[in-house]
Amino acid sequence: MFIDIDCSQTKKYNQNAYGDYFVSKRYPDEAKLIAVLSDGLGSGIKANILSCMTSTMLLKFIEGDQIPIGKAAEIVMNSLPVCKVRKISYSTFSAIEVDDEGNAKIVEEGNPEFIWIRGGEVLHPEYESVPSKTFKNRCMKVYKIKLKLGDRLIFCSDGVTQSGLGGGRLKLGLRREGLIILLKDKLKEFPDISSTELSQYIINQARNIETDRLPKDDISACVLYFREPRESLVFTGPPYHQNKDAEYAKMFDNFKGKKAIAGGTTANLISRELNRPIMMDTTISIGKLPACSYMDGVDLVTEGILTLTKTLEYLESNSYDIDNAAGKLVKFLLDSDCISFMVGAKLNQAHYDPALPIEIEIRKNIIKKIANVLQDRYFKKVSVQYM
Repeated sequence: MFIDIDCSQTKKYNQNAYGDYFVSKRYPDEAKLIAVLSDGLGSGIKANILSCMTSTMLLKFIEGDQIPIGKAAEIVMNSLPVCKVRKISYSTFSAIEVDDEGNAKIVEEGNPEFIWIRGGEVLHPEYESVPSKTFKNRCMKVYKIKLKLGDRLIFCSDGVTQSGLGGGRLKLGLRREGLIILLKDKLKEFPDISSTELSQYIINQARNIETDRLPKDDISACVLYFREPRESLVFTGPPYHQNKDAEYAKMFDNFKGKKAIAGGTTANLISRELNRPIMMDTTISIGKLPACSYMDGVDLVTEGILTLTKTLEYLESNSYDIDNAAGKLVKFLLDSDCISFMVGAKLNQAHYDPALPIEIEIRKNIIKKIANVLQDRYFKKVSVQYM
């Protein structure tokens, strides 16, 4: 089971910084994921610092299993000061620790109650209340739930549930009940909608019901979707030992998910070993990336180092829907959940030509950077095998 997670946010009107802060990290070796959404007091830079501090502290406490999530959250709850003017906590938070088997632990303090949807219906799990030993009016909820394939969890800041508050249409705001209605209608129409699209939908709906569509608070929505993983494989670079070409070609051919090749030498290797011709695209423009080629049984065939370098640039700058080989490779990667790289360790002397752009790096380093950005920014599961 794959955990598809994403968070969408928008700032309060006329502010330069997000007052809410979201952080998530996968731990492939432990087959688990941790995510935290914190809402800082007020808005702007001050709120950003408070929510960032809260989220980062919780993540660091929980990771490594040094402190159980409930205990870590209790420490943070008891430590957060109270604003002298508004008499409320400096920040609120929601945190989840979940493994690939669907075993989840959730803690909430001050944020709106999360929504758990299964088969179009909202579930209402039991929880343990943990009052603060330091502050009388502060209490934390602790949940232990078992998730199934197709389940969705939605976490949000109060900027969502209070959107439209005092306006003409919704004088009491959207509230949790209104959000549930929106979610049910959307999931009925698009049952397989991604977490990215659903979280953005929530943000758009919350912003649209604000007066003049100007948010009176920071708005954040985090969505988790538990589904079958979409797997893909990228083969790039010739193997160090040429006598293993046939073995690696067979491994590539037997892969059950989507497949891509990045590199002319690699494409020629697969073509030779599997007896499949490469169909070249001759529409190559001067000053642009080489165009894609085509091969039966392969979803995408591109040039190597130049395309990988540009792909990394696009991923780091959040550039999508670009009509070239790197743009197609970005889409290939972002449409996948579990991405495997087969990276040949044989050096290509062509890439040491001083006439080539200085930003081009050795293939291994580029793949390492692509893997890191896919994991840290896009929450993908990534594995790299050097050959």
